[in-house]
Amino acid sequence: MADSVNAKGSNVDGDGAIKIAAIGDLHAQEDAQTSYRDLFGEVSREADVLVLAGDLTNLGKPKEAERLAEDLRACSIPVVGVLGNHDYESGFVEEVTATLRQAGVHLLDGQATELMDVGFVGVKGFVGGFGARMLSSFGEPAIKAMVAESVSEAMRLENAMRQVRAKRTLVVLHYAPILETVLGEPPEIFPFLGSSRLGETIDRFKVSAVVHGHAHRGTYEGCTPGGAKVYNVAMHVAKPTGRPYALLEV
Repeated sequence: MADSVNAKGSNVDGDGAIKIAAIGDLHAQEDAQTSYRDLFGEVSREADVLVLAGDLTNLGKPKEAERLAEDLRACSIPVVGVLGNHDYESGFVEEVTATLRQAGVHLLDGQATELMDVGFVGVKGFVGGFGARMLSSFGEPAIKAMVAESVSEAMRLENAMRQVRAKRTLVVLHYAPILETVLGEPPEIFPFLGSSRLGETIDRFKVSAVVHGHAHRGTYEGCTPGGAKVYNVAMHVAKPTGRPYALLEV
């Protein structure tokens, strides 16, 4: 297998691990004093690829996306991401998407992309609950519509997974695919933090790791029933690095 060259100019062998920095829930604001430039510069020195696990903006406003895009200029490595529910809030998802893609972000919405011999697959995901308590398509049309959206996201994830030809795959989500990594949040909101349908889809394929955000008070690490490692990389969740981002070898 031919070598790949990463953004820092070093050779990454096709069978060698690469370092992934993953973080979710940045919630960039147009008038905030917080800048992520220093963080992105640090990540560029620590990792080969940066992964953003949704809620990139706070209210889905174009100016928030522009502010984040400006900060991303400090990032000298490839960036892969998905949107989160906050990015849909103001009805400007197309503008937010265009701004971030113009900034060089490989923004995935039911697609796959390959970087350094690793396949990155991404969807936002959706709500629905976990295990035996997962919401079923029964009753009012509104409930059926919610379940249909959850099923649709899982199907889009499956279709994207089928596009991957790389030996290693990282799945990027916003919503959680398992219950373990939302533990710590109030139980009453568990059904709104993710869906087991995503985990069931992931377990149909060979996956190196899964990252998600959304559950700010959740748990860092868990596994799908099939054994795939899942990491909650919301920036508020404590990580082994002691930093807002996780560092994974894939």
